[in-house]
Amino acid sequence: MRSTPVAYLFWLFGLIGVCGIHRFYAGRYWTGALWLLTVGLLGIGQIVDLFLIPGMVREANLERRVDYLEGRRA
Repeated sequence: MRSTPVAYLFWLFGLIGVCGIHRFYAGRYWTGALWLLTVGLLGIGQIVDLFLIPGMVREANLERRVDYLEGRRA
């Protein structure tokens, strides 16, 4: 299970220039790579993610549960 406080901790790494780690944690690999290459979409995306993180974590946890219930153990 993914944790929202851990995702916020990873989000804080963006303040020192390593943006996008929280997106990798939430299973959004393509946008995580985009955030790394563009420094969080020039910081704007990083600020927007401050509000989107709970939904991203909730969705990642839901996807893991569905995969588990369908027998595709993750």
